[in-house]
Formats: sequence, structure tokens, C-alpha cells
Amino acid sequence: MTEAQRLEHPRPNPARTIVYMIVSFVFRIVQFVLIVTGIAVGVGTAVVWVGFPILLATTSFIRWSADRERAWMGAMLQVPLPPVERRSQEGLPLLRRWIVRLSDPTTWRDLAYLMLAFPLACAELGIAIASIVLLPMAIWVTPWLGWLHGELGVALLGPDRTVRLEQKAERLQASRARGVDAAEAERRRIERDLHDGAQQRLVAVAMSLGRAKAKFDQDPAMVRELIDEAHSDAKLAVSELRDLARGIFPAVLGDRGLDAALSAQAAKSPIPVDVTVSVEPRPPAAVETTAYFIVGETLTNIAKHSGASEAGVKVWRTDDHVVVEITDNGHGGAEVRPGGGLAGLADRAATIDGVITVVSPIGGPTVIRADLPCQW
Repeated sequence: MTEAQRLEHPRPNPARTIVYMIVSFVFRIVQFVLIVTGIAVGVGTAVVWVGFPILLATTSFIRWSADRERAWMGAMLQVPLPPVERRSQEGLPLLRRWIVRLSDPTTWRDLAYLMLAFPLACAELGIAIASIVLLPMAIWVTPWLGWLHGELGVALLGPDRTVRLEQKAERLQASRARGVDAAEAERRRIERDLHDGAQQRLVAVAMSLGRAKAKFDQDPAMVRELIDEAHSDAKLAVSELRDLARGIFPAVLGDRGLDAALSAQAAKSPIPVDVTVSVEPRPPAAVETTAYFIVGETLTNIAKHSGASEAGVKVWRTDDHVVVEITDNGHGGAEVRPGGGLAGLADRAATIDGVITVVSPIGGPTVIRADLPCQW
């Protein structure tokens, strides 16, 4: 889950929100009563040691309730709340286990949410009942309240700031390593193409001109043939250098954007490719370049390995992402393997913190999706 995904979630479905508010009210009453009673009785009887098991049971109930709330909120309000990482308590005695729970900030954030949720549930119940009767409230007011409730859940039930920063640092470190590997592989490819292509052509030009120079006064007809040969090799070298430069950064992409560049790619494909592009405002150059090469390499793989008779490319922009989706009607079975073509695409996307998703059941169809952030 990316940072942007964690911070943003869509407005929930009105019907689901109403159900959530009504059903949650019952849970909130039970949670509030049991938690407040457990804390009061546990603290009051702690002097005779009876209170410690009660407090331990209360903290267990708090954590259990918060975990159920994460799943419930995710299902009903479409809030992305992953399971939180808690401090390990394995092998600890009872009192020590309780102390570890009390020192865990997640426990207190869970408690804060559950205590705030009860008065909110009382207000939300009235709104939910009114929304059943008043259609405008159900359409416009209730989803926004559900969204605000989700924001509260993200703030208190989601990972704390330290954990989020650690996760982001780990993701960026992995992304940087994969980006370095991808850049090194690209450097080796360019070096190999220069050595095997244009360099050999230029060597042939030099040799032909050298032979022509040696025979200039002796055999004018042979000189003409050698110069023609050198001229032909020079044109081939220029063509190969142009193709190599286009492979590094295509001019049409910089001049006319993704729509024209991807349409040009599709026109060269041996199978029909339908292209739909909607990325206004224009994304950063790094995003365009990454999307261009992902589409190009994917279409090449489709033509070589998929057995497809047609393919489709859709590219669109959300607020902060460019989404690239390539589909084909081939035999499927594609997967990301270390050192494979799809792994290379994932490495290229990772250079800008992008993500590649592959769905390719046996028998097809295959869908390859790239989510490329416009800010990183």
C-alpha cells in the first residue's frame, strides 16, 4: 500500500454507510460499557491483585475490538487499514505481558478511537435513520460523514507516523536499488548495441575508405566500388544510431506526448492494438518515458509469446497517478519471474516508485497494469 493510497480513500457507498452507522451503534454500546467497566473495576481492585487479570482482559478486548473495526471499516467504508504490527509478547509472564501492552502506543490509539467512536455513533445513528427517510441526505451528507469517519480511523487505527516513515524508507531503498539495477542493465544494452551495430558499421566505413585510398591511383573502378560500399555502410550506421537514440528517448514522445508516441508503437505491432490515452494535464517526462517503454516492451512480449490476436492499451490519469493498462486475448500464464521481462518492467516502474500488477490466468486474458505516481 503506497503512502498516497493510505492517505486517500473514496467516498463510501451511501447504502453501506447507512448500514455501517446503524449496526455499529450496537457494537459501540457494548464496547464502551465493557471497556469503561473493565478499566474502573480493574483499577479499583488492583491493590488486591485481582484487578491485574481484569485489566489484562480489558486490554485484550480493546485490541480485539480495534482489529475487528479495521476489517469492518474496510469492508463498509472502503478505508484501507492494514493490520498493525504489535510488540511481541510470546513467552512473557502475565504481568510483564500487560506492561508490554501498556507501553505499546497502538493500544492507546485503539482505546482513543473506541472511546471517541461511542459519542460519534450516537450522532451517526440519528443521521443514518434520517437518511433512510430523506433521500438528499442519504446521497450527499451521509457519504461525506462516512468519509470523515474513515479519516478518523486512518489517523487512529492506521500505522503510526514512525511506522509509516519506516515503511516509506524501506520502499524507497528497495526502489533505488532496483532503479540502479535497471539503469545498469540499460547501460549494458546501449553499450552492446553500439559495439555490435554502429561501431562495426563505422569500422567497415574506415576500412573501405582506407582500401580506396590505397587504390586511388591504380584502380579507379575499384575505388568507386569501395566508396559506394563505404557510403552504404555510413547510411546504415546513421540509421542504427538514430534507432538507438530513439530507444533512449523517442523524439515523438517529447514533442507530441504519450498519445502520439503510443499510437506510433501500436502501428508497428504485428497484431491490432487499440490505444486510448487521456492524461491531461501532461505528466512529468519521467512518467511519460516509463509508460512508453512499459507499453513498448509489453507489446513486444505479447507479439512474441502470448499467441494473442488483438491487444488494447489504456492510459489515464488520476489526481496524482498515471495508470497504464495493457490487455491481450492470448493464452495467459504470464507471471513475474526473477530476471524475466515482466520483472524488468517492474524494475523500470520502481525507479519512480511505481507498481506493476499482472493478472494472467491460464487461458487468458492477460492484464498488465502499471500505477505510476506523478510525485515521488
